Amino acid sequence: MFLARVIGHVVATKKDAAMNGRKLLLLRPLVVDESDPARLRPGSNTVVAVDALGAGQDEIVLFCQGSSARAAEGMKTLPIDAAVIGIVDSVDVLNRRVH
Repeated sequence: MFLARVIGHVVATKKDAAMNGRKLLLLRPLVVDESDPARLRPGSNTVVAVDALGAGQDEIVLFCQGSSARAAEGMKTLPIDAAVIGIVDSVDVLNRRVH
C-alpha cells in the first residue's frame, strides 16, 4: 500500500467496456521527507487509479498497485494496475501528526 494525494480526475470516453462507469483519479504518491521525517512530501511520479470509494480532490488516500489492486473489492475482473483502497483520516510519523 502507498499514500497519495488526489490531484485530479481522468476522463476517458473510449475504454475497455469493463471500465464503463468507473471513476479514475490522478494521484501523486507521498513519501516521508528525508530532510524532515515528520512531514510528507510529494513524490515525482503520478498514478492513475480506479476509485470505488468516492475520494475527492486534495484528499489523501491509500492505494495499491499490480495484482493487489485487482484483489480489491469489485476489481477482480478489471484491467487495472492501481486502485484506491482507503481514504486517510490521519497520518502520524515519529509521534507527530503530519495529516
